[in-house]
Amino acid sequence: MEKIISKKNLLPFILITSCFALWGFANDITNPMVAAFEKIFLTGATEATLVQLAFYGGYGVMAFPAALFIRKYSYKSGILLGLGLYALGGLMFLPASSIGEFYPFLIAYFIITCGLSFLETSANPYILSMGSPQTATRRLNLAQAFNPMGSLAGMFVASNFILANLNDKDKASRMELEPAAFASIKSQDLDVVSGPYIIISIVILTVLVLIAMNRMPGNTADDSGQAMDLKSIFGRLAGNRKYVLGVIAQMFYVGAQIMCWTFIIYYGTEVFMARGMGEKDAQVLSQQYNIAAMVVFAISRFVCTFLLSYIRPGRLLMLLALGGILLTFGTIFIGGIYGLYCLVGISACMSLMFPTIYGIALEGISGDDAKIAAAGLIMAIIGGTFLPLLQAGIIDSWTFDFLSGPRASFVLPLLCFVVISFYGYKVYAMNNQISKNGGR
Repeated sequence: MEKIISKKNLLPFILITSCFALWGFANDITNPMVAAFEKIFLTGATEATLVQLAFYGGYGVMAFPAALFIRKYSYKSGILLGLGLYALGGLMFLPASSIGEFYPFLIAYFIITCGLSFLETSANPYILSMGSPQTATRRLNLAQAFNPMGSLAGMFVASNFILANLNDKDKASRMELEPAAFASIKSQDLDVVSGPYIIISIVILTVLVLIAMNRMPGNTADDSGQAMDLKSIFGRLAGNRKYVLGVIAQMFYVGAQIMCWTFIIYYGTEVFMARGMGEKDAQVLSQQYNIAAMVVFAISRFVCTFLLSYIRPGRLLMLLALGGILLTFGTIFIGGIYGLYCLVGISACMSLMFPTIYGIALEGISGDDAKIAAAGLIMAIIGGTFLPLLQAGIIDSWTFDFLSGPRASFVLPLLCFVVISFYGYKVYAMNNQISKNGGR
């Protein structure tokens, strides 16, 4: 059996694979910060969710520039620039903490994800290029397996080194403090928040130096030397129904993922405070459920990868989305601890959605078209900006007694899973039609 990675490429593979864990860490240390910043700066859920707008907005802004950059220079250059921006954003937490205002943190988050956009756009095809095309998919799956590990590390740090160390006073108590006392607590809490970001920036800079110092294989993103005709490329992609619908489905998937993993803190806090627990302890315990959701997500990814051997991707995507719809109904209408179990279970259904949509949407696309198409699918991560903001708006403005705001807000992930199930159905129907017409 052919090796997934050759001995000469092993060290470069390990170094680039570490980037998958690094951006997983950034994604999942950030989601719990919405609840943390709401308490620290005494905002509403809507304003606090600007963290997600700033964080995922970087993907929307930088995906296409990243694709053009790596084509002109190299995958290695794109990764080094991405790591540099990631580290710069993390180090900006230090002056942001000294300033003591909310918006400098938003700028820092935006710069971090400008870096992550370069990393994700560069690292995926770079890993594919590090060996035989016959083992490319397995090589990428191996690298992607380290992304949830980084996510779990981010969740663990958020729970044990940030949320657990914030001042015990809840939002209502802080609003009653004298200005000097409130400023002192806020300053201490911002130092707690900033510490892990500064440490991870040092780790990132270390990885950057190691990659810069090592000779990397497949260092050219494109050997054709031909200029891209962007107008023609966009025209072809716009006429590819499977791709266009895939970008839309990806946008709604990322929105659903971010909403479920961000607002599980709000949902769980409501559940545990109803049982007599204090706000801080309720938030910390809710984050443990968020970690459990990520463990479920990681395990389910391996299970679903196995199922792909027997079930077509479009059909499996549809079935997973239907499972997400059922569990989201439970999250909304069952409520309590069992509703929280349903919310954790949604992660099992989400596990294979991103790579499955990614792979389906790029089927039959090659060359420069594939580079721009891949950037479009990374840009679709912008769904993580406006959809959580809308969910926070529901939480803040909900006034009906028959259902709480956090529970009602999960109608938005529900609608996202409806869109994804429709895409899975359309792909399954298209493939069946091709089979009937004598295609593959």
